Amino acid sequence: MNAARLRKGAAAFVLCAVVAGCAAQQQPNADDATLERVAYRHDGPASLTLYTMINNRTGQGAHTSLMINASERVIFDPAGSFYADVVPERDDVLYGITPGVEKAYRGSHARSTHHVVVQTLEVTPEQAQVAYQLVTDYGRVPGAFCANATSSVLRQIPGLEQIDTTFYPGKLADQFGALPGVETVRYRESDSADLREGLAKNNALLNASE
Repeated sequence: MNAARLRKGAAAFVLCAVVAGCAAQQQPNADDATLERVAYRHDGPASLTLYTMINNRTGQGAHTSLMINASERVIFDPAGSFYADVVPERDDVLYGITPGVEKAYRGSHARSTHHVVVQTLEVTPEQAQVAYQLVTDYGRVPGAFCANATSSVLRQIPGLEQIDTTFYPGKLADQFGALPGVETVRYRESDSADLREGLAKNNALLNASE
């Protein structure tokens, strides 16, 4: 790896570490019985949804994750900070992504300092299942490698080979957004800048709804 690429990798690491978007896994790996119990498939079309957390001050990407609606709906949250008592996790994949959990996921990351770019692409069931298999086989991701891991997964899906591997969430969002058929929305909230407060609030809301 040349010096320029090393500097880029270091910059990406510092960026993710500072905003606490890419962190250590919050929960131990769930067992098979737990994952089977919470398995959920959204009744919409097979799809890939790329989340990019954007710093409102700098416009730079802070974290990347990928929701997949395949045989079940999961979120690949590589080195992510999200946790909830009712959302089991295994190797950076979150399971049981009901509409309420998906809302909690977005809401935990959107705050006064950051907003969430949500980009959704309808795909074939076969493409979605390839993505599902790739993320469930990927293993735990080191801190600051969120965009790198996600882009590595996307480029292995048939039809998405043009995606370049990158360490930068914003650059991955630009690539994904350029794909034909992608729908993009920006989700904003104005609550506390402290990510931990958002996580705790949404965890409590999910617990109350059980």
